[in-house]
Amino acid sequence: MVTVMKTTRPYTQSARAEATARTRARILDATFALAQEKLSLEIVLTDVAERAGVSVQTILRHFGTRDGLFDAAREHGTSEVVEERDTPVGDAGAAVTVIVAHYERRGTFVLSLLAQARFDEDVATVVRDGVAVHRRWVATTFAPQLATSADPAELLDLLVVATDIGTWSLLRHGAGHDRDTTTSRMHALVSALLVSPKGRL
Repeated sequence: MVTVMKTTRPYTQSARAEATARTRARILDATFALAQEKLSLEIVLTDVAERAGVSVQTILRHFGTRDGLFDAAREHGTSEVVEERDTPVGDAGAAVTVIVAHYERRGTFVLSLLAQARFDEDVATVVRDGVAVHRRWVATTFAPQLATSADPAELLDLLVVATDIGTWSLLRHGAGHDRDTTTSRMHALVSALLVSPKGRL
């Protein structure tokens, strides 16, 4: 009888931990999904609970407050973005392909966040985090090219602009180009910046 309890208890604890993690992830996914459908200020806990299939009390048990939930959702979203942007270091062609694919998936949502950031401080924080994530991505992805540049700080700034969501939007929506043409144009911008060993024209 004692032996059965020793083998069952760790299994039960592990199953509970996994169930807790799944519930937490479901709540975060629901929050992130709702943020892509409506203004952040419009999202209430009952919306999240209904989408996640849990009670408001369950959300509060996991995250404490609405602010706690949104802080966790922001971290969750940032992790997903970083994973989506994973790119072979030094491969400019792959970098443009990856970033365009990311914008095709998230671009409309991100542009909406940029608009909301003007009047919602929580969203403004998300936008600032996103700007920092993009700059780190450029610094990491183009590290070999930056290392050989006569002015790494200038090249970093220019590569950030060339691969920015604003550049994608100008080409995709402003100029009305399709995805392939947008990718080609952005690749041309990046290639022009990297045309010399020092990263200058």
